[in-house]
Amino acid sequence: MTDPTAREKKSRRQMLEEFVARKPDDAFSRYGLAIECMNSGDSAAADQHFQVLLKQSPDYVPAYLLYGQLLAREARTGEARRVLSSGIEAAAKAGNQHARSEMETLLKELTQA
Repeated sequence: MTDPTAREKKSRRQMLEEFVARKPDDAFSRYGLAIECMNSGDSAAADQHFQVLLKQSPDYVPAYLLYGQLLAREARTGEARRVLSSGIEAAAKAGNQHARSEMETLLKELTQA
C-alpha cells in the first residue's frame, strides 16, 4: 500500500512531471509543467516543454502567450515575436479574441522596444 503522505511530499513539479511521463501528449499537463518550470526559474526546462507542447498541439492557444512572455523575459525578442505571431494566428482560428488581443499587445510592445 502506498504511504498517503508520500503524495504530499512531492512537489507540484514532480507531480506534473509524473503526469507528463504517463501521458506525454496531454497538452494541459505539459502546459502546467511548462508554467511550473517557468515560475520556479528553470527557463531551459520551460522552453523545452513549451516547444514540445506547441509542436504536439499547435492549437493550444494559451501556451503561445506564456511562451512569448518567457522568451521576451529572456531577451529572445525575435523568437518571442515569431511565437506570438503564430499564437495570434492560432487564436484567430480558434475565435479566441481575448488571447489574440493579449498577444497583439505584447507583440506591439516588443516591436516598439
